[in-house]
Amino acid sequence: MALPVVAVIGRPNVGKSTLVNRLCRSREAIVHDEPGVTRDRTYQEGFWGDRTFKVVDTGGLVFDDDSEFLPEIREQANLALAEAVVAVVIVDGQAGVTAADESIAEWLRGQNRPVLLAVNKCESPDQGLAMAADFWGLGLGEPFPISAIHGAGTGDLLDKVIEFLPPADAEETEEPIQLAIIGRPNVGKSSLLNAICGEPRAIVSPIRGTTRDTIDTTIEREGRLWKLLDTAGIRRRRSVSYGPEYFGITRSFKAVERSDVCVLVIDALDGVTEQDQRVAGRIEEDGRACVIVVNKWDAIEKDSHTMTAMEKDLRAKLYFLDWAPMLFTSALSGQRVESIFSLALLAVEQHRRRVTTSVVNEVLQEAVSWRSPPTSRGGRQGRIYYGTQVAVRPPSFTLFVNDPKLFGDTYRRYVERQIRQGLGFDGSPIKLFWRGKQQRDAEKEQARQQARSAIP
Repeated sequence: MALPVVAVIGRPNVGKSTLVNRLCRSREAIVHDEPGVTRDRTYQEGFWGDRTFKVVDTGGLVFDDDSEFLPEIREQANLALAEAVVAVVIVDGQAGVTAADESIAEWLRGQNRPVLLAVNKCESPDQGLAMAADFWGLGLGEPFPISAIHGAGTGDLLDKVIEFLPPADAEETEEPIQLAIIGRPNVGKSSLLNAICGEPRAIVSPIRGTTRDTIDTTIEREGRLWKLLDTAGIRRRRSVSYGPEYFGITRSFKAVERSDVCVLVIDALDGVTEQDQRVAGRIEEDGRACVIVVNKWDAIEKDSHTMTAMEKDLRAKLYFLDWAPMLFTSALSGQRVESIFSLALLAVEQHRRRVTTSVVNEVLQEAVSWRSPPTSRGGRQGRIYYGTQVAVRPPSFTLFVNDPKLFGDTYRRYVERQIRQGLGFDGSPIKLFWRGKQQRDAEKEQARQQARSAIP
């Protein structure tokens, strides 16, 4: 069962994201002393007492201006309010009642949703009540004086919030699969998210850097729950100044780290760029499962050979992700968008798969029989004694050999290919650790010494 949603709404720079971070005990929402930092609606999980709920952060509402992104921000706030069980509207106690606050109050009075009024920046307990009293005139009920940055008054606010939540459902729900949508700016990540959700879940614009926060969306596909993480476009470090975009990109890398599978979005018109290669390298380095999605396929003039030729060219430049399936999609038309989930689910299953030691050694024996390990100039030949899987996410194998130095990169890549051919693991990276006899003897001796020192 989906968690109830609490929407946080207000004009720009009143402390909405700071309050969201306070309610959810996190630092996920980007906080910066600049209007318009938050644009899309972003979700975090909050809890109070014995209740768990989702808090949705929205962009700053402005009703008398239709300049860049403001109409889209209003649409996102409308969508957030439509799914919320209660709205918390934030105002600035130090600034007092403004015309923008009155416009938001008038809009909210026309909506069929319960509203709680939080007066932020009331750090002083004595002055806070007086500052909050000025906001009775908005007609939104009792104003709660709070300090989002220090936490003062937020407990009383949360006590009121949970009164509006539906009864708790005791039924346990499975953990959703975390799918991060990753790529450089303007490749269509947000358009892809909107096509999947069937609604304008994220603001889409040709302007670089439109998405700043990592946008979480939970949906059901392939009989499983998925948490989709739409991320900020990742540009070269030297092109990014310190500020909202820097924080957004940092959160994008964190989304890769906490994901189960990454969808790497490539622009079909641009092909693989140097920055695409860097992003792909980060996914491989972090050991994440991956599906490569080539977006804007509808914009390509093609014949029966175009897809095969383009895939060959793209894979040549993304050779270190040769294990990742590739899908050609159009977020604009929805072509093959739903196929992402079947490929992603297979990649996640492979990422978590464990193989018995006997099966691993059958593959290794066949690999050695087809191609013997190399021999050094001094006549020493490498020997693989046995191998075993030691971890999952990603699948990791330790190969016990006589001397790891006898196995060069070429033979190591050969063994990895043979493991893939014999065991699969499509959509998942694998890691190989080569351990020599001297390493094992040293570890055994260290264990003996530790055992002796433990005897009284």
